[in-house]
Amino acid sequence: MKKIAFLLFALFAVLSFSQVKWMTLEQAIAAQQEKPKKIFIDFYADWCGPCKIMDKNTYGHQEIANFLNENYYAVKFDAEGKESVTVFGRIFSNPEFSSGKKRNSMHDFTKFMNVNSVPSIVFLNEQSMPITNINGFLTAKELDPYLRIISSDEYKKFKSRAEWENYQRKMKSTIKE
Repeated sequence: MKKIAFLLFALFAVLSFSQVKWMTLEQAIAAQQEKPKKIFIDFYADWCGPCKIMDKNTYGHQEIANFLNENYYAVKFDAEGKESVTVFGRIFSNPEFSSGKKRNSMHDFTKFMNVNSVPSIVFLNEQSMPITNINGFLTAKELDPYLRIISSDEYKKFKSRAEWENYQRKMKSTIKE
């Protein structure tokens, strides 16, 4: 019996290790005050099929989850949600939210971050200032270069889109899909 309990515990530890430790936006900004890290915001909607696939396959990928947990404060933000958030000295809400609708209007914070569709990702620096937005579905292998280059500040060395695209072509992701 002890052996089975140990094996179940070990399995649970492995499974939970490969999960992203999501937090609220307010929690991430507060955590930055204690230990500066970049913030990774996943904008999603409950009705969004690609968002659900990213949850399962991209964020559920062990290398991605581990990298996010180590290098970022990861935030999930409902792009059409009804909750108010207080950040940057402002209160953001979704005054046009209507319960029972499959799709809702975009939350004011979603608009503030220039997110027009889901799934979308926004990276914030250690002072909570935007670095870049990425719109659309990404596999773990496609997300990997963004995570690495932004966490290491290498993105600052690129002066043009061509330089970034050249970097992407040469990037050797460790992820095998």
